[in-house]
Amino acid sequence: MSIYARIAGTGSYLPELRLTNQDLVERLAKSGLETSDEWITTRSGISARHFAAENELTSDLAVKAAQAALSTAGMTSEDLDLIILATSTPDHLGGFPSTACVVQDKLGAHTACAAFDVQAVCAGFTYAMAIADAFIRTGSYKKVLVLGAETFSRILDFQDRTTCVLFGDGAGAVVLEASKEPGILSTALHADGSQRDILCVPGRSGNGQVHGSPFMTMDGQAVFKLAVKVLEQVAHEALEKAHLKPEQIDWLVPHQANIRIMEGTAKKMGMSMDKVIVTVHEHGNTSAASIPLALDVGVRSGQIQRGQHLLLEGVGGGFAWGAVALKY
Repeated sequence: MSIYARIAGTGSYLPELRLTNQDLVERLAKSGLETSDEWITTRSGISARHFAAENELTSDLAVKAAQAALSTAGMTSEDLDLIILATSTPDHLGGFPSTACVVQDKLGAHTACAAFDVQAVCAGFTYAMAIADAFIRTGSYKKVLVLGAETFSRILDFQDRTTCVLFGDGAGAVVLEASKEPGILSTALHADGSQRDILCVPGRSGNGQVHGSPFMTMDGQAVFKLAVKVLEQVAHEALEKAHLKPEQIDWLVPHQANIRIMEGTAKKMGMSMDKVIVTVHEHGNTSAASIPLALDVGVRSGQIQRGQHLLLEGVGGGFAWGAVALKY
């Protein structure tokens, strides 16, 4: 008998501080950087984003999203077998201890619960879901908490208006459980390290110092061109593996990077934007958190219903990209 990884609950969390485009324009003007609400909205579709407070860590955001997902699933942290956290902004320099281990402690999960981080930037949540699915299908684990959490505001160069206006902070979570009922139907993951320089944080630490820039840099045109191409390809790959056609997908839940990328992807797949969950206008690009944030918004708004087919997809630095087809 087949074992599936089925979504038992979703959750999300956004920091209290919400910055509209105008708020950000005024903040940037104080440091001599000029931009406008129209410039930001036209190029990205973003109207607002949330920034973590100075004392808020990535793990803090993740814990609140996890608690919401566990509550929805009717579970507690004691029920978990495994925690997988996708992030590019871990709590600690060097990435250890893993932020997943910090989350495990803050949630009060037992020590039999394994925990680790996944680093695939904006594609991180699709990678984490694929890993969790594999563990559940083999019978290794029965209840897995999958998280995407970021505090990208801390790696933004507020002298570069092409990047600092696009990103925000947040966290999203799903609880996956072993089920006889269909859940995750297929996954598809890819990477191309030769494209690593078009979206990256080039700095390195050594001897207590940062060598190179500690801020994110991006070649926007190159990223846009590659993103639309690979997202279409990986979407069709995941659908083919799941024996589904685009018209059978009830909701596309894409990485919320840029409204133009989402529109381009939907158009190439022959899908109406009415079938796309869009949160980029309120959240900005929250990297690995964007897909689970959008998923939770779709579920809690009543748009996403049990029994519907969903397609999750994301692309980010690395370059890495992935897709997950599932029955909710």
